[in-house]
Amino acid sequence: MIGRLSGTLAEKNPPQLLVDANGVGYEVDVPMSTFYNLPALGERVVLLTHLVVREDAQLLYGFLSHEERAAFRQLVKISGVGPRTALAILSGLSVAELAQAVARQETGRLVKVPGIGKKTAERLLLELKGKLGDSIAAPAAPHGDAQADILQALLALGYNDREAAAALKALPAEVGVSEGIKLALKALAR
Repeated sequence: MIGRLSGTLAEKNPPQLLVDANGVGYEVDVPMSTFYNLPALGERVVLLTHLVVREDAQLLYGFLSHEERAAFRQLVKISGVGPRTALAILSGLSVAELAQAVARQETGRLVKVPGIGKKTAERLLLELKGKLGDSIAAPAAPHGDAQADILQALLALGYNDREAAAALKALPAEVGVSEGIKLALKALAR
């Protein structure tokens, strides 16, 4: 219903803003990524919005970019993920980082966000797979498909992101998946 809000930034109290649009003050909740890029108080601001109508409230969420709003909308479609959780995810990860985590199926990056447990992270990755591509330009995995598979295998074996990434750096560029896993495990065993 309300897709965009343009007005004067009247108040900033993280994560909420008050935007004065021709004498009407709109309370808008924003992710911290948007909050940090806002203009100073009294200056003009334009936010893309998403309105949530509930039985007990009408809540307005604002974003500075189309990508953030698209990611938010994809997140709130997932069972068990409400607007507050979606804001927390977008506050903890940039849209590019979220898309990269989904592309690489990295639960470790999502569980670092407050309020996201392992099961929720796994559900997010499953539900978002292939859905962030059109609205969000997901960065390509810099190491190619084989290394992405090797990384996934190491994470599944219980290694953390840092350990797995360090092991990947030590691998030859054109290594196959099975050989790469063997070499990575040898490097991690040292």
